[in-house]
Amino acid sequence: MTGTEQSSGAARVQTRISVSDPKIMVNLLGPSDEILRLIERTLVSDVHVRGNEITVTGAPADNATAERLFSELIELIEKGETLSVDAVRRTAAMLEQDSSERPADVLTLNILSRRGRNIRPKTLGQRRYVDAIDQHTIVFGIGPAGTGKTYLAMAKAVQALQAKQVNRIILTRPAVEAGERLGFLPGTLNEKIDPYLRPLYDALHDMLDPDSIPRLMQAGTIEVAPLGYMRGRTLNDAFIILDEAQNTTPEQMKMFLTRLGFGAKIVVTGDVTQVDLPGGTTSGLKVVRQILHDVDDVHFAELSAADVVRHRLVAEIVDAYARYDAEQEQSTQSVRAVSGRAAGGGRSGRRR
Repeated sequence: MTGTEQSSGAARVQTRISVSDPKIMVNLLGPSDEILRLIERTLVSDVHVRGNEITVTGAPADNATAERLFSELIELIEKGETLSVDAVRRTAAMLEQDSSERPADVLTLNILSRRGRNIRPKTLGQRRYVDAIDQHTIVFGIGPAGTGKTYLAMAKAVQALQAKQVNRIILTRPAVEAGERLGFLPGTLNEKIDPYLRPLYDALHDMLDPDSIPRLMQAGTIEVAPLGYMRGRTLNDAFIILDEAQNTTPEQMKMFLTRLGFGAKIVVTGDVTQVDLPGGTTSGLKVVRQILHDVDDVHFAELSAADVVRHRLVAEIVDAYARYDAEQEQSTQSVRAVSGRAAGGGRSGRRR
C-alpha cells in the first residue's frame, strides 16, 4: 500500500488505496475474485477495484476500518502468505476486538513447521495463550472444544524439546469414562486405556515424523500415560500436559500439580462445561482457580467461542449452548426466589 487520499462528499468520503505490486493485488482479489467478494461482505463501506487502485466509499470511521483491514491483508501477503477466506475472516474478527496486537503478527507466528505445514495461533486468544506458556511455569488453558487448547500446548512442548529447553514431554489425561468398566474391556491394561490417550497420539503424529515417535517413546523422551501413573513422581526438565482436566477431582489435580520438578513446565487444559465425572463429584478444574488465583507464576488463559478454529458452526453451537445454560440458570434462580418468598410468607402467617 503506497498511500491513501480522501475526498469528502455529503456524509460519505472516498479513500483510495494504491497497491504497487500486481502480485499483491492478484492475491487480494483471490481466485475468481473470491477474496474480494468476502471483503465486500465484511465491510460496511463500498469497495471498488480498478487497476492497482482500491477505492473505498463510506463513512470516515467505516473507511478507517477498511484501511486497517487492507493494510493487514497486504502485510500478510508481503510476509509470504497466500490469502485464504479463513485468514480474511480471522483478520476482520481480530480488528473488531480493537486490540493493540496486529492480526498480521498473530497469523504469521510460527510455533512449528513440518513438511511445509505451519502450526500457528489463529486468534488473539490463542496468541495470548501461547505467549502465557512462554512466560509462566504453570498455565491453565480453559475453553470450549475446538479452541486449540491441547494442540497448541503440544506444539509448544515439541518446540521446547527441539530447542533442548526440556529433556522430555509427558502427556497425560484421566481415563474417567472407564471407571469400573475398565476390567470388562478386552486386552491388556495399555490396550484398555489406549482409546483415552488416542487424541494425544494423533496430535503427535501431526508434529513429528511418525517413524521417530516409537523410538522417542521407547527412550522415554515422550511419555503418554493415564493420570494415575503420575502419582509419587517428581518430573524434572519436562514439559507436562494434562488434558481433559475437567475430569479430575480436586485431589487428583493437587496430586498432578505437585509433580512439578526443577526445569519443568506444566500446561493444564480442559472445558468446565463438559465434565464427565459421576454426579455430585466436584471437578478439580472448577475449583483450582479459587485456590491458586494469587499464586505467582500460575496463569489462567480463558479461550472462548471466538477462538474456535474448527468449522464455523462449532463456534455458533458453543454460543447457543452458553445462552441456553444462562437461561436455565436464570430460570432456576427465579423459581428459587419465588419459592423462598412463598415459604417466608407461610412462616410469617403462622407467627401471626
